[in-house]
Amino acid sequence: MDVPQILQFVDEAVFTKTDKHLNDLQRRIIAGILKGQKYADVSETYGYSAQHVKKVSHELLQMLSDVFGEQVKKSNLESVLERQINVGVTFGTKNTRHKNIIGIGSINSCDTPSTAISEKSEPETPNFQQQSKNQTKIETIDKLRNFGLSDEQIAEALEIPLDVVNQVDLDE
Repeated sequence: MDVPQILQFVDEAVFTKTDKHLNDLQRRIIAGILKGQKYADVSETYGYSAQHVKKVSHELLQMLSDVFGEQVKKSNLESVLERQINVGVTFGTKNTRHKNIIGIGSINSCDTPSTAISEKSEPETPNFQQQSKNQTKIETIDKLRNFGLSDEQIAEALEIPLDVVNQVDLDE
């Protein structure tokens, strides 16, 4: 997943929680952190004072902590986002726009958009969407089992009925 896609994911998550979009500086800070830049580099590149960038970054990381429900720091931003993108595949909640964004493996920090996931592609048919959701559910359940979670824990974490989790064994 590349930086523009990650920024889109974060912006949508922030908007869902706060009804506000990320501003340009917040987006630049996130991109800079993902690219391994220091605050001084971000401030120099975009013409802000280092102190201002540091202040806005602190507020941004606190906001992201609130949005994602876990502490977000400069040092763990990438892993938090990767986890949230994968866990953002929730079932039965209003977070439906991210259900097909899973399995990023590693974050690609290049600025050119990937052709693998295009938000401007043709709309999916309901049948394809359901197949995609089911495949995502199976992959997520299998991944959580590999982490040692019980079926009950998986059902609770994904907010789905236990019998749905149990059916994954039957479906394979």
